[in-house]
Amino acid sequence: MARRGTLLFPDLGAQCDEPECNQLEFLPFECDGCGGAFCAAHRTYRNHRCASAKAAGHGRTVVLCPDCGASVERTAAGQAERDVLDAHARSGRCDPAARKRKPACPAPRCKEALTFCNATQCKGCGVRVCLKHRFPADHVCVASAGKRRVAAGGGGQCGHGGAQSKQGGRRPLAVSIRSFKIC
Repeated sequence: MARRGTLLFPDLGAQCDEPECNQLEFLPFECDGCGGAFCAAHRTYRNHRCASAKAAGHGRTVVLCPDCGASVERTAAGQAERDVLDAHARSGRCDPAARKRKPACPAPRCKEALTFCNATQCKGCGVRVCLKHRFPADHVCVASAGKRRVAAGGGGQCGHGGAQSKQGGRRPLAVSIRSFKIC
């Protein structure tokens, strides 16, 4: 096991477990196979001659399916890529149409594809929309439509409901604009 730190700072870093190296590394790499701490030069299984079972198979590897774009894990070390893809096709999980389906923004007349970096979720209605339509007024937001009606005083809740409906939703001015003189 690696000696940790220095005399003044015993919890700082570790020395490389490679016998010929023994370099003090402030951010050591921990091997998931043997559990040793290594410097950047000896961090791979091959470079520190790891004897664990994980190192024999070089960890988990995957094959990318050309039809559906899914990552398929190899079940055995040294398994041929073609065998992995054939087993994936027979499993029924390979859907070539899934690669072409990308979610689109639900705002009217917007065809923007929603990706990781150009989409957000509306806090009012919970719908994922593109960044152009992130504000409730820009997409059909059910939650903000109810808030706008209440804020506008619709339905006579503030006592001026009758006056608003007569003037097309606008409140009457307290003082007529004609009574002001412009100098």
